[in-house]
Amino acid sequence: MADPNHAHAAAPVAGWQRIAGLGLLLRPETANDRLFLADLYASTRMEELAQTGWPEQAKREFLAQQFTAQHAHYMRHYSGAEWLVVERGGSAIGRLYFVHWARECRIIDIAFLPRARHKGFGTAALRDLIDQAGDRTVSIHVERMNPALALYRRLGFEIAEDKGVYLLLERRRGFK
Repeated sequence: MADPNHAHAAAPVAGWQRIAGLGLLLRPETANDRLFLADLYASTRMEELAQTGWPEQAKREFLAQQFTAQHAHYMRHYSGAEWLVVERGGSAIGRLYFVHWARECRIIDIAFLPRARHKGFGTAALRDLIDQAGDRTVSIHVERMNPALALYRRLGFEIAEDKGVYLLLERRRGFK
């Protein structure tokens, strides 16, 4: 039986030289990716939920509800965005969501499965996206305790606004 995550073969996308150099491919997200994306989302919350003491069923239900709410929020607020799945060796390993506006490139979300973290994939994707932004500011909302905060700072992102749990980070035009 065919793997539903591979309904559309991935192909190199122009402007993603670093990504391609690491053997990664980007492709548009499809409805067939929903299960993978839900699992990916859950993988980003496991550490947090381990602290709750909730039964596994309660965690699964919570994660399903939160994933659905996040997806609906993204669709409602980021019309015209790029919704990309990251693949390596024919398997989905992450997602990259972003939107190009006139003066800004907003990174909506970037996430990788645990086995694909700390391998430079996120750095490569962010550097490629920064290059694509040209003179525009690049921004992202990041949870205050997100371990990737150090990566964003290394790439020149600074706090533009403190929103409590989230920080709006921006990498201004002309930063080298």
